[in-house]
This record gives sequence, structure tokens and C-alpha cells, in this order.
Amino acid sequence: MAIDRFGRNIHYLRVSLTDKCNLRCVYCMAEDMVFRPSAELMQDDELLTLVRLFADLGFDKYRLTGGEPTIRPNLPVLVRAMKDTPGVRSISMTTNGVLLPQMAEPLRQAGLERVNVSVDTLDPVRFKRITRWGSIDTVMDGIRAAEAAGLTPIKLNAVVVRGFNDEDVADLARLTYEHAWQVRFIEMMPFGDVAGFAQQQVVTDKEIRARIEAALGPLPLLDGGRLDGEARLYQLPGAKGTIGLISSVSVPFCASCNRARLTADGVLRLCLLRDKEVNLLQPLRQGATLDDLKQIIRDNIWEKPWGHALADQVIPVTRVMSQIGG
Repeated sequence: MAIDRFGRNIHYLRVSLTDKCNLRCVYCMAEDMVFRPSAELMQDDELLTLVRLFADLGFDKYRLTGGEPTIRPNLPVLVRAMKDTPGVRSISMTTNGVLLPQMAEPLRQAGLERVNVSVDTLDPVRFKRITRWGSIDTVMDGIRAAEAAGLTPIKLNAVVVRGFNDEDVADLARLTYEHAWQVRFIEMMPFGDVAGFAQQQVVTDKEIRARIEAALGPLPLLDGGRLDGEARLYQLPGAKGTIGLISSVSVPFCASCNRARLTADGVLRLCLLRDKEVNLLQPLRQGATLDDLKQIIRDNIWEKPWGHALADQVIPVTRVMSQIGG
């Protein structure tokens, strides 16, 4: 078991499979983004070695992220190997959905359990503007393929960006009337080179809810406000699905945090919005013993910060979101 100094049991690992992506979302990366050489990233055997170490330390829940995880070569084989690792209880994935039409079924057969799909707007023109390269029709096909393959419950992630898709939250919320999906609205978070843009364009939890209620009526809170992962849940009357608000900036949920992140270059990051991190890939390549690596992980999990300090203008600057994995 990995416990931090605040008594939190840290057992959920988000594993970035690559820093690369087949889209260029405006809040995530520059269009001319330069990526790390593949040799500097975790190879399959290195990633699986680190997953085994984390599993030995009590990490039982895993989420595959990127960049875009579906562009990782031999992904179903990697998922199967992770799923067969003793101690790994569940594996899910966050994806932009572009490759799900052909990959959903192989991934489900390999042991992937469910997916979160990024959908920031249903409007084709705005979708193209936000993603720069993407097609909403392709992504919707991917969502349907994931549902057909049994990668459920489906969760849709929408990062709300002022001036880009803040007018679209009601249309996205309407999806829950007909689909048993969780449509999740995420406050944009500041990172690295796009920090200034993010701070200027943030739309808060309160404003998102107000927009939905103005268009669709009352939005009752579910479960007394108890979090589902990071999301506080609501449900429109008569809807099959739910609406989630992830309010990392305005209503942080640090007290219940149970997660850490392993970046594609093998770095353990302890908080999404803090720059403190420790390299695990370097000592692994230099011949550190597995026991040594476990102790490095234990020591750093113990030092996991309570939460972010955005209110004090402490902004993470060493990486952009695609280099962390979300």
C-alpha cells in the first residue's frame, strides 16, 4: 500500500503511453508541437516493469492516457499484458476517439474495460476549430463503436473554453436525455506555454451549470454531491445519463485525491498541477534494482502535495497537458 503523509491511500495510476497526438487541440498543445524521440520514452518492457512495481505497491486501478494512447503501436498486446499483471484490477482509457471505430473491439477483447472520449462540441465547424484537425463525425462513430464493444459506461469529456465552445454546453448536456452516458464538463487548467491562454479563457463550474439550466431547466445534484472520481454529478429530469462537473480550478477536490501519474518518459508526477516529479526510467535504465525503484516510489508518494496552489498563482510550467497525460 502506498500512503502519503496526509493518510491518503494512493492506488490509482494514470499511465501516459505517448506524448504524441493525432489532433492539436488549442488548450493542449501548439499546432507545430515538437515531440520527444521514441527512444526517450518508455519501451513496452520498461512500462510493464514499472506497472508491476506499482501493482506490488497496491496500485490496482490504471488509466491509459497520452497524448493520444490509441496511436501507441501494439496497444491491444500492451493492454493484455497489463491486465495479466497480478494486482491490476481495472484498466480504462482516455482517448480522442478518432481510432476507436477500428480499435474498440480489439481493445475490449484485450481487457480494456471502458473509455472516456474527448468531445468539446457537437458543431462540426467549432470541433475543427478546437481540434484543428479533427472531425466530429469520426469521433461519434468511435463512441458508438466503443458502446457496441461494451466499453461502458461511456464518459464524454468536454473542456470548456471561453470563446470556443462555451455556447455548446447545453447541446452536449442534451445527449444525456437519450444516452446513458456521463457528459463531463471540465474547467480548463493552466499549463506551461498555454497557461496564459487557459487563465484568460477559463469557464467556471458555476457558469457552466448556469448555462445548462438556462437552456434546459433545473439541474438537480445527485448523491448529495459525493464525487464520482473527479466529477460532481447532476441529472436532468427524465434523462438516461448524467452530467459531471470537474472543477479543478474553482472547487478543487484534492482531499479525496488517490492518484499519481506516470508520464510517457517514465517520470512519476505526484499532482497534475504541481511540477514536483521524479524520474523512474533513468534509474531503471541505469540498472537500479526493483527494490530500489519501489523505495523511490514509496518515498515520493509519501511526499505527494496536498493539492495545487493556483489560488496563489503557482502555475505548472515544466510540461503541457499532453506531456503529462491528464
